[in-house]
Amino acid sequence: MASDHNSIWNQCLDFIRQEVSPQGFATWFVPILPTDFKDQVLTIQVPNKFSYEMLEEQYINVLRKAIRKVIGSHAKLEYEIPMEVAVSAENEDIDTLDVDKIRNPYIVPGIKKIDFDSELNPRYTFDNFIEGNYNKLARNAGLTIADNPGYNAFNPLFIFGHSALGKTHLAHAIGNAILAKDKNRRVKYISCEKFTNQVVSAIKHKSLGEFSLFYQSLDTLILDDIQFLSGKTKTQEVFFFIFNELHQANKQLVMTCDRLPKDLEGMEERLISRFKWGLTAPLNQPDFETRKAILARKAADANVEIPESVVDYISYNLQNNIRELEGMLVSLSAHASLNNTDINLTLARDVIQHFVNNAGKELSVENIQTLVAEHLNIPKDKINGSSRKRETVIGRQLAMYLCSNFTNNSLKLIGNKFGGKDHTTVIYSRKAIQNMIDTDRSFKTLVEDLEKKIRLNMVGA
Repeated sequence: MASDHNSIWNQCLDFIRQEVSPQGFATWFVPILPTDFKDQVLTIQVPNKFSYEMLEEQYINVLRKAIRKVIGSHAKLEYEIPMEVAVSAENEDIDTLDVDKIRNPYIVPGIKKIDFDSELNPRYTFDNFIEGNYNKLARNAGLTIADNPGYNAFNPLFIFGHSALGKTHLAHAIGNAILAKDKNRRVKYISCEKFTNQVVSAIKHKSLGEFSLFYQSLDTLILDDIQFLSGKTKTQEVFFFIFNELHQANKQLVMTCDRLPKDLEGMEERLISRFKWGLTAPLNQPDFETRKAILARKAADANVEIPESVVDYISYNLQNNIRELEGMLVSLSAHASLNNTDINLTLARDVIQHFVNNAGKELSVENIQTLVAEHLNIPKDKINGSSRKRETVIGRQLAMYLCSNFTNNSLKLIGNKFGGKDHTTVIYSRKAIQNMIDTDRSFKTLVEDLEKKIRLNMVGA
């Protein structure tokens, strides 16, 4: 039996050549360098981590057979992997790096099944992703994808919305749901920034082919914050090729972005057109009831006791995104703990000043119009308009009723704020709403709920 590592590896290659395709042999085995053989352990150097993962994932059986045939039944394999250089600027001159000076390899034991790192956060699931009108389309599409990734009408799924509305949570939830149904699927979540850095590193190490083949081997690719590809022509070119290969193979693609595909600047048109192939699903700002449900769920998950009145107060005042709700909950908990007190409305009013301006001030006509429109799920412009649909008329009358009770504006000014109505319309609306309150118990409850929300936001409530 040969004892020289070069001779041993050459014999292994003779065996492997007969077991794999010519392309697979040229891509994954020809670049390998044998470096040592001692105590029946053969050490080989692979170009990068991608090569190591592919060998251990896809070629483990042929490697095992080869080294046992050449060395013996107790043979072992170790990898040397050159340390990667962290690079953040895609357009940095790739000729300035002396690769030979940063080899400094680290050793990884081989011939054992490695765990594929999906980079998914297990905390982000559909179970704790609160459904509301603002996310229903995207959430339902995600559930459909999880049931049958790649073979659905939503490939690619392009999720867009402003920051902190749950795009990343939903993306992780899709990946986790896919793995829950089949743990052997190769699902990869990666931020666009990290993907770009990997492309740069692959270019510097002259391993772009191996890099692309690794991503082509995935069953599902989830790319977060794709707007950061803008202006990065090399990364866009690489991603375009990977996108095509995955899509043609019926592999699932999920992308998140802070804007619509058509609004992406510095992005190749051929990529933008592909983003539109599947479903473009928005995540809008959550409505009041959804914000309440989200805050209550997060408080329960954190074992924080919070009164419903405080949940109402926070949910009304913090309307921009989910991250604000999370931050407010953390701040409330911290203040309550430091002051050795329970969470209450007074504490909430003090803490919320760090998040919004003028929280707790008297509401304007516009504020009440928005509150009513949101509560009744009627577009605000309809309330201010002249639509005669019954639900819209009731919403308009109710908003006038509340404005007359909770603002200092004259009836004439209130009428003007509703599309130029006169004061007699406001008077009629007040009487109509009061009559409904007196005769309809469920409507009375609805009005009381709205009044409670308003009082929570008035000074001294």
